[in-house]
This record gives sequence, structure tokens and C-alpha cells, in this order.
Amino acid sequence: MAQFRKDTHQYLPDGKTIFEVVMLADQFGNHVGPANPTGTAVDAFGRARVSSPLTLFDSSHRFRDNNLWSTSNTAGGTYAFSTNEGVVNLNVSTATNAEVVRETTKVFSYQPGKSLQIMNTFAFNTAKTNLRQRVGYYGANNGYYIELDDTTLSFVERTFVSGVLQETRVSQSNWNIDKLDGTGASLLTLDISKAQILWMDIEWLGVGCVRMGFVIDGKFIHCHTFYHSNLVTTTYITSASLPCRYEIKNTGTTSGSSTLKQICTSVISEGGYELRGLQQAVGTAIGAPRDLTTVNTYYPVISIKLKSSPDRLDAIVILTAISLLGITNNANYNWQVVASGTTTGGTWTTAGSDSAVEYNITGTSFAGGRILASGWTNGSAQGSTPVDILKEALFKFQLERNGLTSSPYELTLVAASDIAGGDIYASMDWEEISR
Repeated sequence: MAQFRKDTHQYLPDGKTIFEVVMLADQFGNHVGPANPTGTAVDAFGRARVSSPLTLFDSSHRFRDNNLWSTSNTAGGTYAFSTNEGVVNLNVSTATNAEVVRETTKVFSYQPGKSLQIMNTFAFNTAKTNLRQRVGYYGANNGYYIELDDTTLSFVERTFVSGVLQETRVSQSNWNIDKLDGTGASLLTLDISKAQILWMDIEWLGVGCVRMGFVIDGKFIHCHTFYHSNLVTTTYITSASLPCRYEIKNTGTTSGSSTLKQICTSVISEGGYELRGLQQAVGTAIGAPRDLTTVNTYYPVISIKLKSSPDRLDAIVILTAISLLGITNNANYNWQVVASGTTTGGTWTTAGSDSAVEYNITGTSFAGGRILASGWTNGSAQGSTPVDILKEALFKFQLERNGLTSSPYELTLVAASDIAGGDIYASMDWEEISR
């Protein structure tokens, strides 16, 4: 080692030009540190995994199917929650094209310069001819997943950058880090017929790396990296803001029925997350409050949803605040923020050509949905109190959609009054992350 004088800030001469240096490595011999981001002890951008992550999404099934997923099942495919297992079973018969696809109702916000980590747990059906199973972070056009097709296990990159769907499959025998065949650095052999934890982290910025592997015995086993920077001439996928997905399909007649077990999913922004988007708002017009005609009846005051055009359905839009002002003397108002309900009547209006949102402030009635937040305000001769909420809610109040049917879901502020004809003003603020 070289000697260094701190008073003169010089190395002492010793006639050597080669010195020993300190290098850290993980349990598999991978160098660890900002200049060596190959070990799994660092995230996709080479930062040591000691920062506080922000969970963008998590899914488990303790008591029921948790309503965080859209489902498409065709040709005899079925799905059912298993109480004892705490999983959702995706079942197909022996028929050709029997299929079940499950996709999250939200896409997840990748923030440039921060590693995005995804983990999916599952149990594939035993491999068989004409059976294809997939799990990962992907939608119809872009993403990454593990695939078991017949008996071939592969990591797959899916991209629509060229305007045509392209998929790059890397079979297990060609994984470039650890093939998990007993000969790699981990010395482990993967048994894909058993329950597994799939992990990946994404260094997007349009041209970064994607690392994929499995967690076994509490260790992140890095199996394969899709490299892009210094190799491609444009972005490698259209966007790293994607949904999670599970699917099982018969590509031909199979020898028996099959089941893919969907267990848990987590999407994490490593190193936290800063909300940086386009702030927008809409509200009732001044001088034109909403009249709640019938006592104790909930009316849609403001409804917003993603535009149904394909290029906007994967936008990330987060409700950040509401404000209400009751103006009818002695009236009490109950307000609710409701997801996935249906507004009847009125006119849907674009929030702008650059916006992914359209809104309706003239709806006549409302039904269905699930209540996300609720509260009270009142009107009096002494004045009314505005109510502001959801400033820190982030992704709990993100607009949702069914990506399998290209259908946006509404997010609606409804209100009811204990006096017939109670009038109310309201506004709704949201942040558009996708710009």
C-alpha cells in the first residue's frame, strides 16, 4: 500500500508504480461499489442498497382476490382465490387457446436515475407440451418476464420501439451471469416446478441495463442482464412505467389441466421517489355550484379518468387534493372519493391536448365503485370551511384502467346533503407524471 502525508498531501516516494487497492465483493465474487455495479448488493445504478425504498405497489391475497388486478379468461380458462393457500389460481383445461391473463389496474412510475425493483412470487405448473406460462413486469407491448414454454425456460425482453412487437428470448442455457444449473457462481440448481421469487431491477433512462434473477435461500441470485447502452441506437423499450402480469395459455391441446399460482407482487422505487409532474385542476364554475337536488343522495360533482386512446391508458395520474365549500345555510354535506364507479349523464371534456385526463362536472347520477376517502363539511350563515386532502397520498389515489380491455376507470368526488337542494362548490387537483 502507498503511504500518504496529510500535511503536504503527497504520496511518499517508495519507487513503486503498482499498489494494492481495497476492493469489495459479494458472496459470489462480484465487485461491489459505484464503479462496479454488478453485484446484487447495489441497485441498478450502482448505489449500495442501504437507502430507504418507496413501495409503489404491493399485492397479496389474504382473504380474497384483492381487486388490484384485471383478468381476462377465454376458452375455458378460469381463476379462483384459494383461502387456505392465500393465492389466486389461474386454471386452464386441456383445450387449445384456453387462457387466463391477470394484469395490474395501475402502471408503475419509473423515475429517471432511480433503480426500479420488481419482485413476483409464483408457482408454475409442471412443464408440459403446448403449455406456456409467464410472470413479470410487462404489458401488451413492452417489458420483461420469465417464460416457461413447453419445457424451455427463458427470460424475455418485449419491445414496441420499432412500431412492431419484438421479443428477445434468452433460454436458461444462455443466461450470461448464472445459469442456475449447478455450475454458476451460486452453485445452485433452479427447480422451476417449485414456487419461486422472480426479481429484476431496471436502469432505464432509455438505454440502461435490466438485471433478472431469483431470490433463493434469502440471496439475490443474478442470472442474466439485458445490456443496451453503447449497443443500441435508440431506446430499448418505449417506457419503463409498466404493469405487472401473470398469464397461462395452452398453445395447443395439452395432456391435462394446468394451474399457475399467483402469489405476491411488489414494485419498489429504490432511493425514494419525488413527485415531479404536470399539476392540473378542475372545478365547478364560480356562480354555478352543484345542486344536490334530492336529500341524502350522492351526486357526482367531479369525475376524472384517463383518456381511452391507447397511448394514454398507461399514463400515470395521481389525485393530490380536493376542496369543497358548502354554501346552503345549515346544510351538512358528506363527500366521498370513489374509485371505479360509473357516472351517468353529463359531458366528458379533455383537460387539454397535452393531458392524459378527461373530466366530467355535469354528471347526473352515480353508482358503484369503492370508497377511498370520506369526510364532512357544512354550510352556514357564518361561512363554510374548505376541505383539502390527499396531499401526501401519492400512488394510493392513482387513476386505474383495465389494460386488457383498454377501459379507463373513473375517480369521482361525490357528495350528498341532508337538505334537499343543498349547493356545493368543489375542485380536484391531480399530478400527471407521464409527460
